[in-house]
Amino acid sequence: MSLDNHSALIEQLKPLLMEPDFQDIFEQLTVDESNSTRFLLKMELNRISSQCTRIIDLRDKTELPCEEVVIANQRHFLDEPAKESLINALPLYRNKYTLGVYEQVVKAHKLRRLKLRNIEPEETSSEVNPYLVPGVVLGSYFNRCEERMNYSIRIAVSQPGLSEVNGVTLDLSVGGARIKLPLKHHLDQDKPVKLKLLELSEEFFVDELQHGVEYQIVDIQNKDGNAILRLKRLGGGEALDKVLTKVIRSYKFRYKVDVNDVIVTATGLGYERHYLPLLTHLPLYVSKKGDEPVITYELLGRGNQPVQHYFQDENEVSQLPSFINTRRLTQILKNSNDTDHNLLFSFTHNAQGKLHYYSASLAELKATKNLNVFLGFASTKASWRVFKVIAQPIDHNKNYKTSTLPGDDARYSALTEQQLAQFSHTIQLIDLTNEDVRRDYQTWFNKEDVNGLKIFAQAKVKNHSIKKVSMPFSERRHEARFAFKTSVIIQQGDKKATGITHDISSRGLQLILEDAIDFAEPAQVTLSFPRLQAAAGKTNLSNLPYQLIRSRMNGLTLHLSALIGHSPHEGVEFLNKLITHNKQKLEKLSDNEGQLKELADGLKNLFMRQLPGVPYFIEKTVKSAQMAYIGIGTTTDEISHLFAQDTDQVLHYNLLPLLDNNVLKQQIIDPIKAMKASHDMDFFEVFMQLVRQPRGSVQIKCILKSELGGRDNQIQFIQQSKKVGRFMALRVYRGATDKPDMSYIRRELEYINIHANHRAKQLEEQLWKVIGSGELLDITAEVEIRYPSLMTSKA
Repeated sequence: MSLDNHSALIEQLKPLLMEPDFQDIFEQLTVDESNSTRFLLKMELNRISSQCTRIIDLRDKTELPCEEVVIANQRHFLDEPAKESLINALPLYRNKYTLGVYEQVVKAHKLRRLKLRNIEPEETSSEVNPYLVPGVVLGSYFNRCEERMNYSIRIAVSQPGLSEVNGVTLDLSVGGARIKLPLKHHLDQDKPVKLKLLELSEEFFVDELQHGVEYQIVDIQNKDGNAILRLKRLGGGEALDKVLTKVIRSYKFRYKVDVNDVIVTATGLGYERHYLPLLTHLPLYVSKKGDEPVITYELLGRGNQPVQHYFQDENEVSQLPSFINTRRLTQILKNSNDTDHNLLFSFTHNAQGKLHYYSASLAELKATKNLNVFLGFASTKASWRVFKVIAQPIDHNKNYKTSTLPGDDARYSALTEQQLAQFSHTIQLIDLTNEDVRRDYQTWFNKEDVNGLKIFAQAKVKNHSIKKVSMPFSERRHEARFAFKTSVIIQQGDKKATGITHDISSRGLQLILEDAIDFAEPAQVTLSFPRLQAAAGKTNLSNLPYQLIRSRMNGLTLHLSALIGHSPHEGVEFLNKLITHNKQKLEKLSDNEGQLKELADGLKNLFMRQLPGVPYFIEKTVKSAQMAYIGIGTTTDEISHLFAQDTDQVLHYNLLPLLDNNVLKQQIIDPIKAMKASHDMDFFEVFMQLVRQPRGSVQIKCILKSELGGRDNQIQFIQQSKKVGRFMALRVYRGATDKPDMSYIRRELEYINIHANHRAKQLEEQLWKVIGSGELLDITAEVEIRYPSLMTSKA
């Protein structure tokens, strides 16, 4: 979404940025803007008001003499026009040298140089950068409490002592309006105005409409020879509310409703559904029991099953509560930015059929002087794992629900809201194990006595204490379910099993198997109903096509949906008749599953607020494929911030340093094309050298770890990077995506389709183009631990 049409508003807000009451002023000036626009405006204002370290040196870029100008101990070399631009820009930011000042001076200099050469700025063409990637906002769900309609009617505006000014509305909501008046309106912006909605006053006999409704002028902008005023309603009671609501509802199919918020949110949700099935991290949720924090829930998806399964012992009891025990959890929450507490190491030992877990944090290994022996010995075990933990506090002032359509209930059911309110933190448990670097870790070991590792044996957990909730990715049931038991034979290829239904609806059922069978999912199966066949007469209830949507309880509970083609589905028709004729006898089930889906959706929303890395999305093109978007969370992250430095476009990121030299094609696009959606994500690693330039920008040099050669070269690169600047390492995940989950944004698409058909179509086409997704994750701390010489030099 572009802010091009809001440049005047940004200019208006700039001088107020550093004011103590800026937040109140911002709320007033943007009262009639959509939430998504306000979000982007804030992002842009935060960006231009951030401190700048870039030096402006025009000595080789101007025909005029330059002089030295010092600001906050930074030496700039400016010609006279640039110096004047600087003097004009600084007061806007309380005389602080910010990114906005830097951009204003550089832009003014470029424009002056173009005019000298008689080149119009609009005609300048720059080479298209294929690595300039826009951002899509994830985890921020905008909601308008009322519909705003692009609705043009005749109006008359007046203030005491002034004659009426005629104009038209541009858009109208119950609480505000945007209107167009002649430039010479003579209205006083600080005083309320009376607004007569002329065409409504002829149709509706409400007192305020006859005499004019009182509004406050929020903002005035001059555009195309007219004055555009944004107004906030002050006067009028419930009767006027009802009239305006009625007008908007009755005219909404003839006039254009503002759907921008819905489009922004639906886009984020659509891309989110491509990213989440592949997600390898395990989200955990922390509650307080007394004064102590404890993990009470985990959110399962397809991609994080290996992490969850790793902690299952021989009795299928999760040992995760012992791995992140109360003592470790307290330290993690207290020291959320401390690598020593956020890196955890683990291995298992199998003795007489029992699985024993050993684990330690980096802080514990340093404190007990067991770093060498633990890392060196544990990394020889097949069960060796390295985990990174990211903890984030939960802001309970934000809504839990993705309430995106005007008039939607902004809350879940009372029980779900209560459950979500009990969590204090989200934790992302990220498996950083890399099989290729075992030997690096093994260099820590020098044949020390391993008996000292007994102190890191985890206490055995005997009972389940963390509740599991699965992210539902498949279509939701839209019909009532009834308790009903009958035997069913399920078959997939040469795999066959018998089970009993737990519940049925006309189009789906839940099946409990006698013995777990490893069926592929989601995939097609056939069902036969031997006991029902006796009552079905000529209706064939054998080998009916169904879709296995998902399994639970280690494969014993299956959720199935009828596969309906062009011809009638005999199973659906029979079950429909069975339910219709026996409704009084069958027990209708309470919507426990619906309650669980609400909770799963709320848990997902909580962890999407703070993304651990930077997701990206690959889409197919006519010739090949390209990186279409990167996912941007609601808070600034270091990775996207680094790549934002070489572009002045809002929400655009220059990934040239990372993806150039054929990295995009060879390391991301080609592997994704060779993968299937059912495959787990894999990854490659990138080492980065970050060098601050004399002019303040950061030079980014990226090299694939695989191209650096041996261990000595890797250590040398890290040491050299630290000498000249800073070292950083990224893990780049990549995976193939499945078809888009359109059912998840069905309501949003229907709403957009009514009011902006072309934009709904555009969004659908956009989501269908996506063939892959991945993530950029900072693994700097873990990479450095691989090399004992680096850790020793640190100490």
